[in-house]
Amino acid sequence: MSTLLSAILGTLVATNTPAAISNFVEKTTGFSVPVRNLNDPAARELAMLEQQDDAAMEEIDRWITDNRRFAAEGAGLSDEELNRKILARLDVVRRAYEDFLTRHPDHAEAHVAYASFLADIGDEEGEVQHLEKAARINPDIPAVWNNLANHFGHRGPVKRAFACYEKAIALNPNEPIYYHNFGTTVYLFRKDAREYFSINEQQVFDKAFELYSNAMRLDPSNFLLASDIAQTYYGIKPLRTNDALLAWTNAMALASDDIEREGVHIHFARIKLGIGRFDEARAHLDAVSNPIYADLKRRLLRNLNEKEYGTNPPPVEPAKTAVEPPPARGVD
Repeated sequence: MSTLLSAILGTLVATNTPAAISNFVEKTTGFSVPVRNLNDPAARELAMLEQQDDAAMEEIDRWITDNRRFAAEGAGLSDEELNRKILARLDVVRRAYEDFLTRHPDHAEAHVAYASFLADIGDEEGEVQHLEKAARINPDIPAVWNNLANHFGHRGPVKRAFACYEKAIALNPNEPIYYHNFGTTVYLFRKDAREYFSINEQQVFDKAFELYSNAMRLDPSNFLLASDIAQTYYGIKPLRTNDALLAWTNAMALASDDIEREGVHIHFARIKLGIGRFDEARAHLDAVSNPIYADLKRRLLRNLNEKEYGTNPPPVEPAKTAVEPPPARGVD
């Protein structure tokens, strides 16, 4: 599902709104469907049902994109009409999954697929019910435990999320998303992590970064992962300056375009401003020209000038004008 569709469905369809803090945790499932025996009629039917699911999401995505364009031209459906149309299309898929599971109630993969569909449309309660059914039927599907952990990280109890992430990693130690999610949950819920692992707060940070390190080891070219990791240093007091700068250096090496690189320059400037390396901070800001960073750059420049010069910033030197040379003297 596209980001656009996910965002729209979250607004139009969601039955439960996750707590704001949970937005840091990825909802990616990491679920890879094993090779199925397509001689099995149920496996063939489920594969077709998942194709129907994907087709519905793509169609809804087109509706949303097209309707935004039509609305900009003064046409298009109202939000209420579009919502009804989306809900009707999703209901077709919902009923197909429910019909399949009525006939195959112990099909673990079908429960996982339906849980993923319910997560996409914001039915978190239904998602969890089917994940728990899948876990009872087949406790060896690692993505089930990752997704249950995501839920418990959102809704609690958080310590149960830790246990579920551990289970997911034990079943599949080569999935970077599990380490990323686990590290973020440890970082966000430090009190629970201290109690669960019997460690102090600085050791909680170490635990989170150990998990992040495993995620990067398994997905070393992921810029978004590297930048997420680097940003977590802002929450550590005192700031681990060298580690933070190294993390942003790693992110810079993975940046694929000027937008990503300029974003990293913004973070470099923020850190170096905070530790008094003003010339370096200014050089980083000089490297930023994209308008999307204009407000951040302006705010950082203001803070930089205040810290470096206080209330008396240096006057701007007037531009020098060229001085006409004296006329050449003739030779007598």
